[in-house]
Amino acid sequence: MNIQSFDVTIIGGGMVGLALACALKDSDLSVAVIEGKTPNLELPPEHEIRVSALSQASKNLLTRLGAWPHISASRHQPYQAMQVWDRDSFGKIEFDAQSVKTGSSGEQNLGAIVENSIIQAALWQCAQAASNITLFHPFHCQSVAMGERESWLSLIGAGDDNKSVTQSLTTKLVVGADGANSWLRTQADIPLTSWDYGHHALVATIETDLNHDNTARQVFLPEGPLAFLPLDNGDGESNLCSIVWSLPPELAAELSQCDETEFNRRLTTAFDNRLGYCQVKSARGVFPLKMRYARRFAKERIALVGDAAHTIHPLAGLGVNLGFLDAAALAQTILDNHHQGKDIGELVNLRSYERWRKSEAMQMIAAMEGFKQLFSGDNPLKKLVRDVGLVAVDKVKPVKEVFVRHAMGLTDDLPDLAKPIIKD
Repeated sequence: MNIQSFDVTIIGGGMVGLALACALKDSDLSVAVIEGKTPNLELPPEHEIRVSALSQASKNLLTRLGAWPHISASRHQPYQAMQVWDRDSFGKIEFDAQSVKTGSSGEQNLGAIVENSIIQAALWQCAQAASNITLFHPFHCQSVAMGERESWLSLIGAGDDNKSVTQSLTTKLVVGADGANSWLRTQADIPLTSWDYGHHALVATIETDLNHDNTARQVFLPEGPLAFLPLDNGDGESNLCSIVWSLPPELAAELSQCDETEFNRRLTTAFDNRLGYCQVKSARGVFPLKMRYARRFAKERIALVGDAAHTIHPLAGLGVNLGFLDAAALAQTILDNHHQGKDIGELVNLRSYERWRKSEAMQMIAAMEGFKQLFSGDNPLKKLVRDVGLVAVDKVKPVKEVFVRHAMGLTDDLPDLAKPIIKD
């Protein structure tokens, strides 16, 4: 049987797994990526309903990996401002990229809204071009066995004639980038802390009467937050948005199945008519929301990144950005260990990554849970507290600057690949 050996094997060729692979592309490490579905690299005519609000830190990472030129040549929508308000009350906050000093980077945007498939396609092309990265697709893992110095993986996939083929790999480190229901996390018997948020996210592409003005907007409603994320029309217009509406499951199901006229009316009302009449232009997708937090982000010969390690409420659009920082941090840890001649798969050498990213993920999970609890419901006292808080943040410049820096992902403990790019 043919057995191939690699230094790092990444299970999952989605956005985060590919980002990790590309972060290792200029090293002398051999990298394998196992992906069950070959992505479509052609730009579809219609917008995908799953999008990501990329922070400035994520854009920095994608730029350094060589993926951003592919994205910028495709559909992407930079946004310069954000508006947040509490419906039927006085609480609000507005800010833009000019509200914060970002050193010499000279950034004019808070971030960019990009379809997930476009991000994946850009990173896939970068990985394809790297001589030290091998893409196994469409392949699935059948088994994994951990040894003292390496691990063994058994794969099954489809050959050129669509007949099943098998492949065996050995690797020093196996990385789980295989999503919220991670196969590797289960195989490694890593415990999971989780709870149901009691909400489903309804997502769709919407056309509005008024231009979005390159601004992301979010309104807090008694039943849950509703976000309008600006999209690139591709024709010079600016009236397409992606919505993420957090709703109780029964209401999400009702709104996903009602006729378009009824949905448009209820959406326009819920959004306070801020962008005029809203019309749905795509299928309506509904996804359950659940918090997950792996008790361990690393074991002997194993590391977890992205949704395999943690999932959080989409309240602030932080999910994929946290995953990208995981990828950048793990790549930095792997390269540091490799340059020092250390075994990149030994748990003792992965501890720094685990401490680094577990701390960040727990802070974000706690913050999002606090926000969710504070901004849910219609209790008058709770509304007063949150409205006063929003106004205070909006009026106090130093506090607002900290808020904006977090929105841009420019925190103090960034991996090197995600730090601001200094422009001449």
